[in-house]
Amino acid sequence: MAIRHLVLLNFKDDLSPATRTELETAFVALSLQIDGITAFDWGINHSVEGLGKGFTHVFNFTFVDAAARDTYMVHPAHLAFVAQLQPCLNDVIVLDYDL
Repeated sequence: MAIRHLVLLNFKDDLSPATRTELETAFVALSLQIDGITAFDWGINHSVEGLGKGFTHVFNFTFVDAAARDTYMVHPAHLAFVAQLQPCLNDVIVLDYDL
């Protein structure tokens, strides 16, 4: 069964636009580096409801199955990206669900 992996990011307020762009590019690159990802999209929140609670970015991966998601979680490229990303965040939400 396919798995959707949804990541919402709340960046630190003092993060430079250049660093934010670098992190966006690196997150997109993961979708090309790791097997088992069947779809990927991302975007920046522009909801007019005002309910985003500071979360500005959403990254949406679809994995062929739970095993592919599990491989992604420990993949060296993912782990290196997480190490780069974590110091730049106020908060993160990660949700996985079956398709």
